[in-house]
Amino acid sequence: MISITKCELCPRRCGVERTKQAGFCGAGSRARVALVSLHKWEEPCLTGSDGRGAGTVFFSYCNLRCCFCQNHEISHEGRGIEVTDERLAEIFLEQQARGAATLDLVTPTHYVPEILHALELARAKGFHLPVVYNSGAYETQETIEALHGQVDVFLPDLKYADEASAREYSLAPDYFAVATQAIAAMYEQVGPLQFAADGQLKRGVIIRHLVLPGHRHESMRVLDWIHETFGDKVQISLMNQYTPMYRAAEHKGMGRRLTTFEYQSVVDHALELGITHCYVQQGRTADTKFVPHFDGSGVRAE
Repeated sequence: MISITKCELCPRRCGVERTKQAGFCGAGSRARVALVSLHKWEEPCLTGSDGRGAGTVFFSYCNLRCCFCQNHEISHEGRGIEVTDERLAEIFLEQQARGAATLDLVTPTHYVPEILHALELARAKGFHLPVVYNSGAYETQETIEALHGQVDVFLPDLKYADEASAREYSLAPDYFAVATQAIAAMYEQVGPLQFAADGQLKRGVIIRHLVLPGHRHESMRVLDWIHETFGDKVQISLMNQYTPMYRAAEHKGMGRRLTTFEYQSVVDHALELGITHCYVQQGRTADTKFVPHFDGSGVRAE
């Protein structure tokens, strides 16, 4: 049974009684939500064939400490509004009423007990959207097991292959070992990709990887692991949108954007491996205009 009492929801296992004080991540006893929106920039198989958008629910705080986080206002600083489980269920239903293609739960790990309760309440009132669990993959096996039967699509990051990178940029030296085990558990739950006739992903795992400046060979090792482990049974989303935000410039080599050569060499490696289920980005995506405005829209009762 997972709980916020003596919290061990994530690999930090900080053991905090979150009804009395915040955990390592910053979260307390209630879910905090920063933005509810129809997001048209998610992967195409999540936004609907007509591009209406994924129904994103951006949760505040995070169990990682990424120095380059574009969502640092909410992940590090906790900007957002606390909601009851009942209000969270209403938000899920409102996203469905807006025509969202999916319910996209962004950075949900530290609120899994509240989310599970809210899903139960929402489904009792007719909620039926596919549920997307969009996380940094820094997860415990117990938390992933608690999601069994509740999630249709897992959307984890796989940020690093090297301990040194994970330690310096996210304060999580065990990241690769933990994240790869978590992703394997996600795949065990939902299995290989299942697409609808219109191209929407009904069930499966999408693994995101953001190529970092100066780390193209590390990115290639990430792709190696994915391909060796899953073959073409998962979708990969290979991103070139790194933008040196937040405290990135304090770290050597991280204060610049990615070069075309760096990204293309990683794409070429994916092709050499024979990977076919892979989204790539074209053009200039490293721009702050793609960062959402976390103004609390959609969180308050409408």
